[in-house]
Amino acid sequence: MNDILTVIKFTMKDMLKRKSYIITTIIILVMIVIGFNIPRIISSFKDQNEKNVMLISDQDNLFDNQLDKLISPDGNYEIVISNDSLDKIKEKIKNEEIDCGIYIEKKNDDINLEYVVENIYFFDDKLLNYKDLLASLYKDIQIDKLDISEEKKALLNPMFIYDISQSDDEAKGNLLVIMLLSIALFYTVYFGAYQVSSSITTEKTSKIIETLVTSTSPKNIVLGKTLGIGMVGLLQLILIIITAYISATSFLDVDILNKMLDMSTITLSLGLFILLYFLLGYFAFALLYALTGSTVSKPEDIQSANTPVTIITMASFYLAYFTMMNPGSSISRFASLFPFSSPFCMPFKIMMGLSSKEDIVLSIFILIITIVIIANVSIRIYSNAIINYGTKLSLKEIIEMYKEKQ
Repeated sequence: MNDILTVIKFTMKDMLKRKSYIITTIIILVMIVIGFNIPRIISSFKDQNEKNVMLISDQDNLFDNQLDKLISPDGNYEIVISNDSLDKIKEKIKNEEIDCGIYIEKKNDDINLEYVVENIYFFDDKLLNYKDLLASLYKDIQIDKLDISEEKKALLNPMFIYDISQSDDEAKGNLLVIMLLSIALFYTVYFGAYQVSSSITTEKTSKIIETLVTSTSPKNIVLGKTLGIGMVGLLQLILIIITAYISATSFLDVDILNKMLDMSTITLSLGLFILLYFLLGYFAFALLYALTGSTVSKPEDIQSANTPVTIITMASFYLAYFTMMNPGSSISRFASLFPFSSPFCMPFKIMMGLSSKEDIVLSIFILIITIVIIANVSIRIYSNAIINYGTKLSLKEIIEMYKEKQ
């Protein structure tokens, strides 16, 4: 145990001193602060400029001079009412007097709305909302002309409200929260676990490994490096989360933030499950990267050696992502049990109440067995390839090394 702690301490010191780690962390933190400031930057530009002006022309007075009742649904447009012709509207857009226009005219028994914009390829889809607003206003005007009571008018314009309920009261959760957690795991795996293979290969090149081997066993080295780099990656992730939280609460509207990131649905048991899958997922991928790092002795060969694991990582993440989008699909259960996608997928299914206790237990069991197998293979290969300073090992050589006695 003391040997593993020594390797962990050595690995953490080495990682924290690396310029690449320090610079990467600083860049990520700065990008987070800037990213959360973007809405404020955009709004500051909007405050300096006038709103987009939209002209609505009712030349035939189909709306009985009541278009002034129209209110912009999103507040992005300042509405100007006129009786200008279509050509006049186009001329005003060219002269930058207005940004867009709606020309209203009657064609046969229909009311035609012609949207006029500077360039059709940059048409704002939000303008289509005005069709429904104008239709509703026109209907209200026509109803008012009829000699009917207020009660009957109310029947013609009922207020539709809706609510959403579910059959399983325990199935609660915030999709955005769990997706962010999955991305955090992916980041830790992709950037943290990757450093395991990089560290192993670099130390073989610098001959540091010879000192480590004489001090402790290969098993302690592999496990110690996996844990050490994991702790450094976790430290970086904590810094990112703290920076993101401070930036979000400082620069974003608190009410909107609370609605987007509703953490009240994450109970203690769910939090423990998320943490468990997070740790098991990291160990599974970190030990795979340790295996690939053992097969090469040159830093320039790391990327090619890690390609199969990177493909597995990407495929597992996207498999879980598609499962989130369609949790009722037949592939969903496979993704929640497959050891490389379950860390991304299963916390989401637990949060949404879509997984049984049997599936959770089976998923964790499969993941632990997978980690034990990968650890055994990684340590065995590492032990026999530790003094290899030649070229990248072939699959045949790796299999032969695994069969050799340590």
